Amino acid sequence: MSVKYHIVCAAAFFLSSAVAIAAQENSEVLKNPYEGREDVVAEGAGLFNQYCSHCHGPNAVQGERPRDLRRLKIRYGDNAIETFWTTVNGGRMDKGMPVWKDAISDDIKWRIYTFLQSVQGQR
Repeated sequence: MSVKYHIVCAAAFFLSSAVAIAAQENSEVLKNPYEGREDVVAEGAGLFNQYCSHCHGPNAVQGERPRDLRRLKIRYGDNAIETFWTTVNGGRMDKGMPVWKDAISDDIKWRIYTFLQSVQGQR
């Protein structure tokens, strides 16, 4: 076997290891620090209504299915948290969703997400 073959194999191994480590780090980063905290839900609802209700309806009650955030778990399953985080931070300008990355703190985003977790499936 050639040296080139070994270099390619080694590069593939290190690349796959780096991807696995990055995926693990991302999954660790995307853990809601308030998950299961009922005491945060009301505050999260207030923050949602302050920042999000103008498009997604008061208390996340919105008739348009694409904007109905009570369906995150139905639409995205176990990827709901990643979808929320990516969309809120990166926006979806083609759909009218602004970028909130620097506009609100991560703490506020997690409180809002905690509220959204509490209303999944309520439609």
